[in-house]
Amino acid sequence: MEPVFLTVEETAGVLRISRTRVFDLIRTNRLRSRKFGRLRRIPVSAIREFARDQEDRR
Repeated sequence: MEPVFLTVEETAGVLRISRTRVFDLIRTNRLRSRKFGRLRRIPVSAIREFARDQEDRR
């Protein structure tokens, strides 16, 4: 079963960017995320949307 949410670290690995860049994308509303208590999680669907948007910009 595929996970629904990934951690910031996992997202950085998938996108091959730094954790800081992931937080920048979240802060600028370019990457959706959710907080569960103090934990920040990124929906897999948001990662796919972000990747698709990046391909469209090229």
